[in-house]
Amino acid sequence: MASSHSSSPVPQGSSSDVFFKKEVDPTKHIRPVQSLPDVCPKEPTVTDQHRWTIYHSKVNLPAALNDPRLAKRESDFFTKTWGLDFVDTEVIPSFYLPQISKEHFTVYQQEISQREKIHERCKKICPPKDTFDRTLLHTHDKSRTDLEQVPKIFMKPDFALDDSLTFNSVLPWSHFNTAGGKGNRDAASSKLLQEKLSHYLDIVEVNIAHQISLRSEAFFHAMTSQHELQDYLKKTSQAVKMLRDKIAQIDKVMCEGSLHILRLALTRNNCVKVYNKLKLMATVHQTQPTVQVLLSTSEFVGALDLIATTQEVLQQELQGIHSFRHLGSQLCELEKLIDKMMIAEFSTYSHSDLNRPLEDDCQILEEERLVSLVFGLLKQRKLNFLEIYSEEMIITAKNIIKQCVINKVSQIEDIDTDVVLKLADQMRMLNFLQWFDLLKDIFSKFTIFLQRVKATLNIIHSVVLSVLDKNQRTRELEEISQQKNAAKDNSLDTEVAYLIHEGMFISDAFSESELTPIAIDTTSQRNASPNSEPCSSDSVSEPECTTDSSSSKEQTSSSVTPGAVDIMVNEDMKLTDLELGKLANNVQELLYSASDICHDRAVKFLMSRAKDGFLEKLNSTEFITLSRLMETFILETEQICGRKSMSLLGALQGQANKFVNRFHEERKTKLSLLLDNERWKQADVPAEFQDLVDSIADGKIALPEKKSWATEERKPAEVLIVEGQQYAVVGTVLLLIRIILEYCQCVDNIPSVTTDMLTRLSDLLKYFNSRSCQLVLGAGALQVVGLKTITTKNLALSSRCLQLIVHYIPVIRAHFEARLQPKQYSMLRHFDHITKDYHDHIAEISAKLVAIMDSLFDKLLSKYEVKAPVPSACFRNICKQMAKMHEAIFDLLPEEQTQMLFLRINASYKLHLKKQLSHLNVINDGGPQNGLVTADVAFYTGNLQALKGLKDLDLNMAEIWEQKR
Repeated sequence: MASSHSSSPVPQGSSSDVFFKKEVDPTKHIRPVQSLPDVCPKEPTVTDQHRWTIYHSKVNLPAALNDPRLAKRESDFFTKTWGLDFVDTEVIPSFYLPQISKEHFTVYQQEISQREKIHERCKKICPPKDTFDRTLLHTHDKSRTDLEQVPKIFMKPDFALDDSLTFNSVLPWSHFNTAGGKGNRDAASSKLLQEKLSHYLDIVEVNIAHQISLRSEAFFHAMTSQHELQDYLKKTSQAVKMLRDKIAQIDKVMCEGSLHILRLALTRNNCVKVYNKLKLMATVHQTQPTVQVLLSTSEFVGALDLIATTQEVLQQELQGIHSFRHLGSQLCELEKLIDKMMIAEFSTYSHSDLNRPLEDDCQILEEERLVSLVFGLLKQRKLNFLEIYSEEMIITAKNIIKQCVINKVSQIEDIDTDVVLKLADQMRMLNFLQWFDLLKDIFSKFTIFLQRVKATLNIIHSVVLSVLDKNQRTRELEEISQQKNAAKDNSLDTEVAYLIHEGMFISDAFSESELTPIAIDTTSQRNASPNSEPCSSDSVSEPECTTDSSSSKEQTSSSVTPGAVDIMVNEDMKLTDLELGKLANNVQELLYSASDICHDRAVKFLMSRAKDGFLEKLNSTEFITLSRLMETFILETEQICGRKSMSLLGALQGQANKFVNRFHEERKTKLSLLLDNERWKQADVPAEFQDLVDSIADGKIALPEKKSWATEERKPAEVLIVEGQQYAVVGTVLLLIRIILEYCQCVDNIPSVTTDMLTRLSDLLKYFNSRSCQLVLGAGALQVVGLKTITTKNLALSSRCLQLIVHYIPVIRAHFEARLQPKQYSMLRHFDHITKDYHDHIAEISAKLVAIMDSLFDKLLSKYEVKAPVPSACFRNICKQMAKMHEAIFDLLPEEQTQMLFLRINASYKLHLKKQLSHLNVINDGGPQNGLVTADVAFYTGNLQALKGLKDLDLNMAEIWEQKR
């Protein structure tokens, strides 16, 4: 305070004397006169009329503060400085400001009253401008007229003779040019210019003197005020000196002892802090040896936590300690070394875990070690450890197949390993049973391998999820603590306002209210801090007990992993939730990749064996056995890994397609050979085929097992009995039924080829229909087999064979429909087309039989004459041919079909007879010719109805006669 008073710019008495003795220069004090307070009337001059000063301002303050750049007028002047973003909000009454009343201004009014009296006195001495008389106004107008004689260039604010243009305009060179005998005239001109400038100077000086005379009273008033101000300052200085003396006495009596006590307490606290700092330095000094001890026991997480804690202490509490200037860089290098050690350790662990004997029942090798490694790698953001594990899986899968092949080949004595050097060539020398056993062994070992991989990846996945869960919990706790702190701050503000209002000391109130919670919080932190460091060294855990920042930073929750390893999940885990979620997905994808690796290696093993066409040469039983083994392995891997791998399934599908093609070609070729050698005669039905048909009737669509003892006792039957109906068939159809069942059984054994088998079976049935049509209806059997003619018996037998196949088409359709996906039901339309084709073929055969008799009727009845004897020879031949037709087809076709066929034949007969009678003009008039015809027709009717199964046939012979007109 003394320094501030001594430096105050107050003028002393000597300075005021100098001020009065100083000579006044009118040309230099024009501007200071204008800056005086506007307490005296001011006579305007010519210059004042042309220059704007603050005295010309007639705009109120709110108008001056309006910003013309704004789109709208603001409500107050705050937006001018604070910008467009300022929003007028309700001002909350402050707790720190007391309520102001009129009593607060009493002292101010007493102090200002003297100044107000002086001001009123000055106003009386210097009346306002409006009180000037007309004389002053006339003088003012005269001064303005005089000033107008002075050129405007002299009144410019930037007037300077050093400017060439200004100088030339004021002093033209033409007045100083003495050449050309014009010296006298120029001298007179220069003298005139000098007089003119002197006149201008006189005008200006007169006006300046006039202005000074107008303000002489203001000068004297200012000096009088200066003397009074100095008196006030002198009294103030004496009062301040007395106040300082009193404050010094109070300070000596009341404050020095208390301040000394506070200084001693502060010194003691500083000593305690120095002591704790030294203890902390001693602990930090032991960091590197402790890290070495932890690394020797593979405690990577503990070593990393210790390094992180030490670095945090160095950056916060030991910052600037010269002796530790290199420790930070050393710890960074040590941390990089630990990263390399962890990656090498994880690679070693992966190799030892995946390459241990598969007979070992232990699913996970050293679970605690794995958990510790994964936590350490996550802590250091070394997320490429999954790639290391993936590469190790590929190598292990190759080694499993190689070792299995070596073990199998070594057991076979027929393989000379000295002659056949390559392992693949040795493997190709195995027969199917040996190779099948080898493949089964590989699949079993792959299954165990995938189970181990799944167990290991589950541990890694659980560690990642635990870290993710702890991150989310920590975030929730931080949000809760922030809300509590906000509520605490609000209550604290209210309490502070209350203390201010009551007049208490805020520091005392805080010391009483805050001391106990802080002590309790600190104690709880200290008690919790030792668990934050997985280290048994007392010297390492000591920093948490002596520092606030380290203990608070290490306040994290522990995570108990599936391996019962207590690992701290703290803020040093720098992974975000997105990265942890992505890493968890990568772990799951790695399990899928393990399944794909096993399937890929199995596919390569299959392809190496299939190079010589070994798989394509397998019979149906062998291929079905192989297919079932592969499907079982695919199902097991899908159950283990949760996703079906497609590589082995695709290879199986490819081999299945090749098998289906070969299977179909073999059956189609066999059927073609059977048809080409078929003589279309009724064949005996062996007992095994009857058993086959009976099993189909029982709902079992499969080839029955052969029973040699039963088939030897049973003799072949003449017809095939299917659900109570007799079918006379040829041998080709019996074999075709067996082939159809082979297709159905193949679908049961290999479900993946259902659609292909359906297409191939449809093709086979179409082929049988078209080929049988070519051989029988098209008479192709005459050239192929050497038949002399295609008889009605051949046609009827062909029709009955087609009817048998049509009977089984719905059964085959239902069998395939049960094994197709709903989206594949559209393929069943092939059976509908085949059924239609077969029915059309049967109808064509029936039409052919009718056409045969129709041609016979046309031939015989065209020669018919109505004459004796009765019956005529024509009708005898017709009845004889009808009896032959009946004898040929009755035992082959069912009775209903035979009746329908003879009705069609009888209709053809009636049509031809009616035509012939019309030609012979024989009518139903009861005459002799009518009688002869009636007798022949009665003979025909009697013979036809006498045939077996045609007794009740309605012949309706009355239609042979034309109606009477």
